[in-house]
Amino acid sequence: MKGTLWAALSAFAAGAFAYLLLRAESQTAIAVLLAGASVVAVVAARVRKRSALRKTAATAGGAASRPTATADSAASLPAARTAEPASRERMALALFVAAMVAVALLLREDDFALLLVARVLIAIIACLGLNVQFGYAGVVNFAGASFFGVGGYTAAVLSHSTHWPHLLLLFIGGVAAAGAGSLLLLPVLRTRGHYAALVTIAFALLFRTFLEVNDALGGPQGLKLKEMTMGPLHFNDPIELGAFEGSFYLRYVLFAVLLAVLFYLLVQRVERSFIGVALDAVRLDEIAARCFGLSLARWKIAAFTLGNFVVGVAGALSAFLVGFIAPNNYAFSESLLFVAILLLGGMGNPRGLAVAAAIVIVVPEKLQVIQEYRFLLFSALVVAVLVFKPAGLLPRPMRRLP
Repeated sequence: MKGTLWAALSAFAAGAFAYLLLRAESQTAIAVLLAGASVVAVVAARVRKRSALRKTAATAGGAASRPTATADSAASLPAARTAEPASRERMALALFVAAMVAVALLLREDDFALLLVARVLIAIIACLGLNVQFGYAGVVNFAGASFFGVGGYTAAVLSHSTHWPHLLLLFIGGVAAAGAGSLLLLPVLRTRGHYAALVTIAFALLFRTFLEVNDALGGPQGLKLKEMTMGPLHFNDPIELGAFEGSFYLRYVLFAVLLAVLFYLLVQRVERSFIGVALDAVRLDEIAARCFGLSLARWKIAAFTLGNFVVGVAGALSAFLVGFIAPNNYAFSESLLFVAILLLGGMGNPRGLAVAAAIVIVVPEKLQVIQEYRFLLFSALVVAVLVFKPAGLLPRPMRRLP
């Protein structure tokens, strides 16, 4: 009951803060909101740390004085301990999704605010895929924007040359990104650390050059996409339901929320299955994983392919949202933004991506003063996180196996 109450209060506070920040116009008001949020986050982190220490001490003291459990009670403990956190997490996810939908409905006529929300959600989806690679398997990928672009260009080309449903084109964009990633499988498997990073950086530079010299893909001028449709639903038409009116971006936001929830559940399911255990073993110690019979190549390929598929779906949705794509949209600097979101949120913890994506995308857009210095700001943030909080703002919790 107490956990549900705290989850509800947290969701309400997050929704209220997001609404106030997106609606704020004064630079002073925006700065005050951000400063207040920073103070609250620091205080909450300290309170949570002290609470965890007290709970650990109480558990240790109780275990020393607890009588020996019977076989029946011992058998029932793992199920009870695993079912309760799972139910709390589902409740927290539902509350935060409800808060996001409520904010979108309140901002239904604000095109710019809804566009920012949609961009944040798409970045979360893309970083969920990269999180499988970086956070679970330890596979370095600095070409996230390139696979993002593969999905976008696939959707753009197929939207003009075929009459396939646009929902199908989103997933075809993911398949195309996963297929493009197969070009890097051999060098990624044969290298580690900064050598693997150089391989993906080289791919990112080659991909942008390929787009610029390929006239079939529009060259430097790029390509325009058709309006996204799903059956009778046209995403670029304003919403008019009786007295309810809203921007066409509201459709993209609600659809992006749905996709983000689906991929979040997928990533969480992977992490908690035997696949996640195998990926953790490969990331932590390759020699030990090989000694226990795990195929390093198989699991790295699985993580790299699944991650690129999710990134490609996000890229296809982003292309339909913007309506126009060009090589400049998929520069290497965009890949660095994805990496900054991963490091800032917490490597391996998908729940931290929402906070990090909001910081990286919304803050520079709202604080016009730092527009020209945003990459300097992101670099300073990454350095600060690596120095003071190497695990990110929301570190990945320790795995609990029954």
